[in-house]
Amino acid sequence: HLHRASLLLPALEAALANFSAGAAGGVVQPVRTVLPVPRHGGYLGVMPAYSAADDALTTKLVTFYEHLKDSSVPSHQATVLLFDPSNGTLKAVLDGSVITAKRTAAVSAIATKLLMPAFAEVLCILGAGVQAYSHYDIFTELFTFKEVRIWNRTKEKALKFAGSVSGPVRVCSSAQEAVTGADVIVTVTMATAPILFGDWVKPGAHINAVGASRPDWRELDDELMKNSVLFVDSRDAALTESGDVILSGAEIFAELGEVLKGTKPALPEKTTVFKSLGMAVEDTVAAKFVYDAWSAGN
Repeated sequence: HLHRASLLLPALEAALANFSAGAAGGVVQPVRTVLPVPRHGGYLGVMPAYSAADDALTTKLVTFYEHLKDSSVPSHQATVLLFDPSNGTLKAVLDGSVITAKRTAAVSAIATKLLMPAFAEVLCILGAGVQAYSHYDIFTELFTFKEVRIWNRTKEKALKFAGSVSGPVRVCSSAQEAVTGADVIVTVTMATAPILFGDWVKPGAHINAVGASRPDWRELDDELMKNSVLFVDSRDAALTESGDVILSGAEIFAELGEVLKGTKPALPEKTTVFKSLGMAVEDTVAAKFVYDAWSAGN
């Protein structure tokens, strides 16, 4: 039901705008609770949300483990619970990993549609995990790039990625090579220190920063954070959870929902960063979309 994540775009755009509208938007969503699992270097995140516009109530449970010895196990695993908001009954248990991958890439695509330069020809993806695939799929469906480049810390994974996606991908031997001259950059890594540096980035490029979801983890350096216009999904979440935002001291210009509502400008002529942490309401609208499609099919 989520084969084409682009089908989610209208619902996600509405949810982002409703979230940024405050109480009037009808989205109830705390900043996620993150429980460390210190013995094993992992975390458990709990992400509840209610959307009045969709009349949908969910919570996502997500685990993320930093340094996995067993690389056959994904770094992030998730489950979404969908409830009947009228009486609290559990209606469905959904694979949250697929929902997370698809909704995250769809939100990055929304940001890119608003913020990328007018003539974007080169897409660069740093990282070759689950999110790299979901971003590649929706970005090549929605936009026309003349070249797609990938870099990954272990080159084998980048080569595997290039061999398994539908179009041509250039595997780069360094992050700098991949980034140089790119118009749109996606960082989907498990980096805990910067892997993308401002002096590599073409002026006017747009960056979707998706990794580094802890207050002490980084993907982007201070120069890039401070010399670009910074957009976020949630101000509160970015100032609580994003090492890139907190440690750089970069000023947040707008939430994506404010741009969608028209209360803040997009500024595609500037160098822009969208720091994506992912919000529970995104899981809520995606889970409802999947459940409604499944119900209609049955």
